[in-house]
Amino acid sequence: MSVSYSSPYLVLLDTQVTHLLGVLGFGAFCFILGARPQDVPYVYCFFFVTFVPLRWIYYRYKKWHYYLLVRTHSVIFETLVNLPFFTMTNAVVLSENDFCYYANTFFLVMLLFFPKNEKLFMVCFSFAEGPLAWALIVWRNSLVFSSVDKLVSVLIHLFPGIVFFTIRWWNPETFAAMHPAGRAARVSWPYVEDKSYLWTWLFVVPLIAYTLWQILYFLIVDVLRRQRLLQDPEVMTSYRELSKKAQKANNIWWRLSGLLGDKNRQIMFILLQAVFTVATMALAVPIFMSYKMHVTFQIFKVSAITWNGGSFILDVIPRQAVLREKKKLEMKPIVEEQERLSPDLSTSSHANSGEPSGM
Repeated sequence: MSVSYSSPYLVLLDTQVTHLLGVLGFGAFCFILGARPQDVPYVYCFFFVTFVPLRWIYYRYKKWHYYLLVRTHSVIFETLVNLPFFTMTNAVVLSENDFCYYANTFFLVMLLFFPKNEKLFMVCFSFAEGPLAWALIVWRNSLVFSSVDKLVSVLIHLFPGIVFFTIRWWNPETFAAMHPAGRAARVSWPYVEDKSYLWTWLFVVPLIAYTLWQILYFLIVDVLRRQRLLQDPEVMTSYRELSKKAQKANNIWWRLSGLLGDKNRQIMFILLQAVFTVATMALAVPIFMSYKMHVTFQIFKVSAITWNGGSFILDVIPRQAVLREKKKLEMKPIVEEQERLSPDLSTSSHANSGEPSGM
């Protein structure tokens, strides 16, 4: 008897293996975090270059790739230069990163090529502990070890904050930079000269970078690829998915996005996203300056995704199982009818062709 991939046995086995590997990976990361915090950035880089391409393949298959926009700066510049010859291939490559991927690309470049650049560090810190971190809370990301997709979603938003936390407060190299040879000790790394310097590199510059991403996203998704999206409603963008969830929940975001009428919901969505970004980047400034506040914020984020993960396991997964069983029961009579008709159709075919059915 053959067992299909969708059989309950293989689904259960897949879930168990994923859960086992997820828990073991979490334990290994906790060990590295405590034993060698200076290696956490390298673990993050390995995670990004390994799992993000796999996520791109999965999202492309599911037609969710417009979640993702602007993969690397080289791709951005290449596309802008060749706009008159914009093709489907360019669109597929460029539609790979939502803001979290745009920001994570910044992180990867900074960690690998400019690890001691203090200004770039502050910009990345603002992204990581601003919009990315608060997205975990606002959009209720769930830590579910049995789901690869949910694990990757959580880590893309949570991991960068942990990386920059360890660099700022726990990395031995950071301590060494605070006590340079032949110079007076510095109170922190990065060194903050004054409040204007602090707000420039933790708020103003990151906000400009975010605005550039938002403009580029609008040009690609709502101008260059507009007809493609109109022709295929299954292609999922960030706006489509978030508005779909908000409408289904009929929550405050859906009501706020409708203040200017249904036709202007996308404009309201952009405005709300801008307010969210400004507020979260502003909150990143006091977090940057206080070790205690930063530790508290890490605990808060982990607690939130763990709580949401528990709710998902205890509430959503059982309901999904019930729906699958209900659908299976509904399909059973149809399958049985098809199996019953198959021999009749075969016999009828032999009769019509005039061929004997046997010796």
